[in-house]
Amino acid sequence: MGAIDPVMRKRVLRVVFISLLLDLAVASPIIGTLSDRYGRRTALLASMSGNLLSVLLWVLATDFRTFLLSRIVGGLSEGNVQLAIAIATDISDEKQRGATLALVGICFSISFTVGPALGAWLSTINLVEANPFATAAIFSLVLIVAETLYLYLCLPETLPSKNSSMRLNNTPKNVQKDISSPPTISRSNSHIRLNFIHFMFILFFSGMEFSLPFMTFDLFGYSSSNNGRLLGYMGLVASLIQGCITRRIPSLLSVRIGIFTCLMALLILARTHTITGLYIATTLLAMTTATVVTGLNALSSFEAGVNERGEKLGLLRSWGQVGRGIGPLLFTSVYWWAGREFAYTLAGMGMLGVGMIAFFGLHEPQTNARM
Repeated sequence: MGAIDPVMRKRVLRVVFISLLLDLAVASPIIGTLSDRYGRRTALLASMSGNLLSVLLWVLATDFRTFLLSRIVGGLSEGNVQLAIAIATDISDEKQRGATLALVGICFSISFTVGPALGAWLSTINLVEANPFATAAIFSLVLIVAETLYLYLCLPETLPSKNSSMRLNNTPKNVQKDISSPPTISRSNSHIRLNFIHFMFILFFSGMEFSLPFMTFDLFGYSSSNNGRLLGYMGLVASLIQGCITRRIPSLLSVRIGIFTCLMALLILARTHTITGLYIATTLLAMTTATVVTGLNALSSFEAGVNERGEKLGLLRSWGQVGRGIGPLLFTSVYWWAGREFAYTLAGMGMLGVGMIAFFGLHEPQTNARM
């Protein structure tokens, strides 16, 4: 692939965007539905196999077509996040749901804090002249192989209906019908509303997140290392909040707190001219990162039966990824056209609208048995 010139950089960005679209528009709901039908373990191992193939193609990519193919395969097979969340909902009851998902969120926060810095360092080690990212790709391949082997050897099936069907073989026929019948679901919040809130929240949040390095460079002359420390601080604080606060409060309260802190952060970013103000806003954004998506995942799982959680969580993730695909394009366009203050204030007003729906349109989930 050689040195990355501006034309190649644009092509790479288009490929990443295409991969994201495949993930959000095609893969997530299908993988979730397959996990409901064939089991979480089977779906996760299939997803990991696709990831293995994707990274292997990346290791071998010495031309743009191979790199493009690797990203397409990766986009179509990306289901690890939603399946991890589905597994967490399978093994937790309603009282433990928020705490369990918060632990999953802690793992993601740590990974997203350490991963980019590690990838940036590995990219400086050039083992293959034709592929400057081969070192990072090889390291990723080793990690995915180890993870796949661990899952294959140690992960049991967690889908309740699959476990129930195995128990039915040793159950008298006159009680099999009662055991296999799914419980009635009393819904407190519609999945359409939850998906819409997730889409709108990620639309504004991802736009702000994408533009933050531009803002810090314009105001404070921040380099990539300065921005790395800022984002590392946000990831660390988010991990602490998830461990100390998010896992101990109700899911709906978690969503409302996170949206409110995001609104405050956006309004501060629109007007601050000091590094102190920047870090105050970043701390508020860490609270947002630690609460909203975890809470929405928990709320969505409460409204889904055991045989549809994978599908519903996949759809929720898909709508969030649609917002993540559109948000940066819209927000950066407004940022460069109208300026920082207008862009962040507009995003704040949008987040206010999301908050109104969350405060007045969502309700505490009913706690009747769904397991």
